[in-house]
Amino acid sequence: MRKPLTPTMHGAMDYATAIGVSAAPRLWNMPARASGLAYGVASGILGLAAFTNFKPAIKRAVPLRVHEMADASLGMALPAMPFMLGFGKNKVARNFFLGLTAMLALNTLLTDWNEKKTRRRKSSRR
Repeated sequence: MRKPLTPTMHGAMDYATAIGVSAAPRLWNMPARASGLAYGVASGILGLAAFTNFKPAIKRAVPLRVHEMADASLGMALPAMPFMLGFGKNKVARNFFLGLTAMLALNTLLTDWNEKKTRRRKSSRR
């Protein structure tokens, strides 16, 4: 199956996600622990995007596969965090993180992490 998102598009979405996640605690008046988690997640997403080996990076140091694994790990841990940090009964904060999990999973699953290899194969067939 051909995946529609290029690494460049994924990177741009990561930057937008970091901005949105960092704004969410104030927009929705989240409890302190949820706010801390949001700021931590936003920082992690921003930091990873800034150093991944794709066009929107500041310095290309992290391989695409490592970025993919980090995204997958975050996607597995994030749904449990509201309950582990004690704000699972706060509907707004809990649902924000569950929605963020779904969005991150979709973004990760739809990204073509082998884009350069795919392009080389297609151009060599011509």
